[in-house]
Amino acid sequence: MYREEILLQNYQAVRSSLTQAALRAGRNPDEITLLAVTKYAKDEDVLSLLKRGVITHVGESRVQQAWARWHEDPRFAQFAQVTKHFIGHLQTNKAAKAAVLFDFIDSLDDIETARALAKHAPAGKVLNALVQVKLTQKQTQSGLPLPQARQLVKQLRGAFENIRVCGYMAVAPQGASENELRTLFRAVSQAFKEDFADCPGAALSLGMSEDFEIAVEEGSTLPRIGSLLFESKLEGV
Repeated sequence: MYREEILLQNYQAVRSSLTQAALRAGRNPDEITLLAVTKYAKDEDVLSLLKRGVITHVGESRVQQAWARWHEDPRFAQFAQVTKHFIGHLQTNKAAKAAVLFDFIDSLDDIETARALAKHAPAGKVLNALVQVKLTQKQTQSGLPLPQARQLVKQLRGAFENIRVCGYMAVAPQGASENELRTLFRAVSQAFKEDFADCPGAALSLGMSEDFEIAVEEGSTLPRIGSLLFESKLEGV
């Protein structure tokens, strides 16, 4: 089986699972956008799905690597219409390039970073931003506990003309039970509904390859899928 066929099968399987999860929750599957996490994927694999037109939103977590791929490599630069999300921890000294390259910053967790992004955003560009909610006790995990995240949203609203805060992103703890995942996702989802009810195009980014179906059932509109799209279960492919 050709690699491209495997990638398309992966995509179709993920899309089907997303649809079924949405239907189980009584949601419209069209409300859910697949965010393809391309940060660790091989260039050829990403290009294969881009050429097929099946991925329209991509997620990267390293500014320099993403810049080399999407800005400097003509193979990728031709797909300028693809919406680019930054999903890692953003250092303020990388804000200049991030503000130019990305359409969404999905991991905002302090006002200083927002200020740096606003300073460097190109004239006329409005950056979309999701505030990252921290759902674990790990010191290395970025983001803010939910109450502080909601406070940051209030601070950011109207603070910068070229930063549009429009949702939440959260990473679930590894190894959590289904009940724990549902409790955590539900809390963020409820906050999202309350805080962004009047925000057109708002996004709730919950769920990754291991837990995206539960996340969609609990309200996620932008699950982040990487390994299920790009890893092959067939040896030697």
